[in-house]
Formats: sequence, structure tokens, C-alpha cells
Amino acid sequence: MKEIIKKLNELKKEKNAIILAHIYQLPEIHDIADFVGDSLDLSKKAVQTNADVIVFCGVHFMAETASILNPNKKVLIPAIDAGCPMADMITAEKLKEFKSQYKNPVVVAYVNTSAAVKAESDICCTSSNAVNVVKSVADNKSDIIFIPDRNLGNYVQKTSGVKMNIWNGFCPTHNNLILPEYALNAKEEHPQAEVLVHPECRPEVISSADHIMSTGVMCRYVEKSTAKEFIIGTETGILYKLKKDNPDKNFYPVSSFAVCPNMKKITLAKVLDTLTNMKNIVSVPDDIRQKAYIPILKMLEINAQG
Repeated sequence: MKEIIKKLNELKKEKNAIILAHIYQLPEIHDIADFVGDSLDLSKKAVQTNADVIVFCGVHFMAETASILNPNKKVLIPAIDAGCPMADMITAEKLKEFKSQYKNPVVVAYVNTSAAVKAESDICCTSSNAVNVVKSVADNKSDIIFIPDRNLGNYVQKTSGVKMNIWNGFCPTHNNLILPEYALNAKEEHPQAEVLVHPECRPEVISSADHIMSTGVMCRYVEKSTAKEFIIGTETGILYKLKKDNPDKNFYPVSSFAVCPNMKKITLAKVLDTLTNMKNIVSVPDDIRQKAYIPILKMLEINAQG
């Protein structure tokens, strides 16, 4: 382990590389990353970095987004097969067909989508800024389409009061493995704990929470909170960061089953192999990249204004 970390540090200097990691990654990846964050945090970090090489420890659509934002940098992903089932639930062709059903469609695309889908969209959002993004495009003339997550879409519609046409996609980890009965059991076992839930969860789970938050917002909230116990309703990878950053506080998962198999495909050995051999380059065809860049940039501008 120490030898790998030493070698990685040498390679980062030699190749002017940065390692970005999503919060759901394995603990060993958290520890070697230059930055750990949620989708929005990582998008902003990708824009800000002066590195020539970005090693993206996350799933494929995240590395694609980094590549769209940084066409002159090399973006590498240690596990080329780390996909996202939710992102796969909608294609550019399906979106075009869905758009054709509406007179004035405005597409809000969750970042959990492919570059090709983003290229057919008007603005992107993450779970942390989705409400503000939807409000920014709301008017009486547009038919707002929200893709692909129905749970996030329903939460945003309810919170913003903006009527939307929501695609029927979902995250298998949040939707299928974090169940309402698990949330009730956790609350019974830890009655003093605050319940923080990700908006990709089912509405019945969301309704049981004290706060609905993205992973990045959860991390920032916990640091400032005076509470000492938290029940966490999202992928279990976040628990390592929460405990590491807040050793005096206790964290309990709503469901210990909530593990994303794709996020866990990246290992320390794969990161080393990828950076050593400069393999698994993620690039987006320029015609798609130029179209996909616009909705991502609009999202970042909305966030900056907020």
C-alpha cells in the first residue's frame, strides 16, 4: 500500500496529474485523492484545475463531464467499465422521441446522463442545485422535461412547485436498496439521530427524513451541526468521509446494503496502472462535446449566481 501511494505521488508530479474522487469511492481512494466531492463539487474542481491529466475516480458519465469541460486535458478513468444504470435508462434517441411529444420542451438533464443525452438537453443539474436550476427555466410557455431520475424529479417538482414531465428512471442503489422500512428501523434504533436522505431515494424514504441533501451538502451540514448522531440515507461510501472528518460524531446507514457496485470497481492498483500507462482515456466526439458543453456551463452559471 505505501509503495503504491509513494509511486502515485511521484507520477502525479511527473505528469502534472490530479486525482478526483467521488464520495462513494472506496476508503483507499479517498485517502489518495487530491479532492473528494459530489458531482457538482467535482465539476467545479475539473474546471479550476491546472493539471494536464485528470484521473477521475467515479463512474463514466462523471469522467465524460470532466472531459467536456476540459477538452485539452487528458481525462482517465481507472475502471473503464464503471457505468451508471440510471444513466443507461435514457438515450439520445429516446430523449428526442420524448421531446417530440411537447410543443415547447425545455430539458433539464441530471448530470447522471451520457454526453450524447446532455447534447440533446437545455441545462444540466446535480442533486444539490436541481431546485434552483428548475426554477431558473420555469415559465408559463415551456414544457419542462426532467431526466432521468423520477425520484429526484418528483422531489424537485414538489419543492419548487414547478410542474414537470418526468422520465421514469431511477438509481438502483437508492431506489431498490434503501427502503422505507429500513428508515423506520434506523429511527427506532437511534431516536436521537438526525435523518439525512439523498433525493434519489424513494418518496416514502424522503418523507421520513429531517433533511434531504446531496452528498456534498450532507458533508458540509454535518461539520457545522451540533448534533452528535446521524442516520444517513445514501450510498455507504459516504460514511468513511463523514467519520474521518467528524471523529466525535456517530453515523448509521439507513441500509448497509446500499452499495453501488460500479463505484466500487476502482481500486488503488487500477489507479496506479491507469496513471502509469496513461490508459482508459475518456474523450467525447467534438460535435457532441460542443453541444453538451452548453447545458453544463449553464448549470455552473446558475450555481455561481446562487
